[in-house]
Amino acid sequence: MFSASLLRSVSRPGRYAGGEFGQTVKDKSRTGASFAFCFPDAYEIGMSNLGVRILYGVLNKDPDICCERVFAPWTDMEDRMREKGILLCAHESGDEVRTFDFLGFTLQYEMCYTNVLNVLELSGIPLLAADRVDDPSFPIVIGGGPCCYNPEPVADFFDLFNIGEGEEMLPEIVRLWAEMKRRGATKREFLLEAARTIQGVYVPSLYDVEYNGDGTVRSYTPNAPGVPARVLKRIVTDLDTAYYPDRVVMPYIECEQDRIMLEVYRGCPRGCRFCQAGMTNRPVREKTPQTLVCQARTLYDNTGYEEISLTSLSISDYSGLRELTDGLLEWTEEKKVSLSLPSLRIDSFSEELMKKVASVRSSSITFAPEAGTQRLRDVINKNVTEEDLMRSAGIAFAGGKEKVKLYFMDGLPTETLEDIEGIAKLAKATVERFYETPGHPKRAPLVTVSVSCFVPKPDTPFQWEPQDTREMLQQKAEYLRTKITDRKIRYTYHDSGVSRIEAVLALGDRKLSRALLEARRRGFRYDAWDEFFSYDAWMEVFSEAGIDPSFYANRRRSRDEVLPWDVIDCGVTKEFLWRERERAYAGRTTKPCLETCNACGADCLGGERTLCPKLSKS
Repeated sequence: MFSASLLRSVSRPGRYAGGEFGQTVKDKSRTGASFAFCFPDAYEIGMSNLGVRILYGVLNKDPDICCERVFAPWTDMEDRMREKGILLCAHESGDEVRTFDFLGFTLQYEMCYTNVLNVLELSGIPLLAADRVDDPSFPIVIGGGPCCYNPEPVADFFDLFNIGEGEEMLPEIVRLWAEMKRRGATKREFLLEAARTIQGVYVPSLYDVEYNGDGTVRSYTPNAPGVPARVLKRIVTDLDTAYYPDRVVMPYIECEQDRIMLEVYRGCPRGCRFCQAGMTNRPVREKTPQTLVCQARTLYDNTGYEEISLTSLSISDYSGLRELTDGLLEWTEEKKVSLSLPSLRIDSFSEELMKKVASVRSSSITFAPEAGTQRLRDVINKNVTEEDLMRSAGIAFAGGKEKVKLYFMDGLPTETLEDIEGIAKLAKATVERFYETPGHPKRAPLVTVSVSCFVPKPDTPFQWEPQDTREMLQQKAEYLRTKITDRKIRYTYHDSGVSRIEAVLALGDRKLSRALLEARRRGFRYDAWDEFFSYDAWMEVFSEAGIDPSFYANRRRSRDEVLPWDVIDCGVTKEFLWRERERAYAGRTTKPCLETCNACGADCLGGERTLCPKLSKS
């Protein structure tokens, strides 16, 4: 446990103090297995993550498992720890992280990889899995989360990965180790048994990777009997009966999400061609409104939070939205608990929803057209029109809004300068819509245009596409700046350097471990934070490691190329993804799963209360 004098010497000591209301404290020596669960970012970011809340609760629900939390220490605390030779501790007991059976990382975004290595180093744990697999004094290092759909850039650092959803899989893994540990099994024996018997477990050391002369992957081959050639992701088939926390740990300091997060459903029926989450979370599975209302009330009674956020990829597509919001409003209005719907779609925004959610009581609202022209929105299968945006903006303005934020991407496949200029025109049209709306607020509107750079992601129809070069992205950003002349429009732009590094890490293979080791040697950390990120420093790292970032980020891949993530099966077939890519280049849209089955392949995974046409008819 960190001493009081140490805590007094750093900013925000509440990040490390522990003892929060709602935490679970167990004596890990009296349980079969212990698990240190790390969100590799600052405490206030990790404590806002719904996955952390769910998995922390489901592991501790098992009396034979002890789970404690770990976060990346902020830089001032890290400096003190290194000065004094203090190893990183778990949050509940203050025990050193290296004394646990497992150290689990949730990998939510690629730019956290340097923090993962830093946490290992601060814990006194060897970075490479090969250097600790035969030493029983070190934890088994396990990874999960969205980045694990291409775990190869960090494969050399992990003993195993959870592929897919963890509520059922993760306890199975930990219980298997507890059982085998009692029998005196080694880590190697455990890893082999887990890979053979638990769906969704990927053990990188059990696969040999061969490369072609041009640097592309030739093959992945299991090197032990009984290991699957491809690892099929795991899903929770019935969300109504799945574990969901009835209480959460209450932080002492302000966090990003100080509210009840009510997960309404998983997946998305829309099929935007750039969206990894929309593909890898298929099939869509819903909770019933009755279950959600009950969960919300229980969490309110146990936490006292005054806001409920209905979370999903596209909340407007939830089939029971009206029944759910009506059921919540029966008691939230009396208790003065506000509702927020952060993922409303432009084409399904309505006056009725405005009256039900907290965002109506503020002065701003957010929409995501993604592209400036209808041609490009059809390419990416966004399936919204300018008329949809103008109608939704009109509803918002009539309801008292005066600020609208519009999200776009640049660098999308087939994009032209006309598409870029279309962003400025769409923002201008939104301003004009404000003045055309009867009863609009008296003050002038503010339309914020927020543009991020397209990053090709695994398991999407655009996984074969190159990212624009950094120079191209910068030129497009500046071109758009020249087209925005109305002072009522504010323009913000994401750093293209960060996006390029993200693309390299998202699309990379095991050779990138050399670069990550070099980045750790140079002290890289918190690369997702603007104040610590350096594009030039990353270029030096790639050069030192013999890595050409253009090979990963800026190269078009052929249909028959073996991709680094082909060893992972997310349930959606490559045939479907390629078919969607061809439709993109033809400018043809695809109907949502709500309307027709597009044969993506995810029905092979099953699911209860699903919007998948094949499963819902069976």
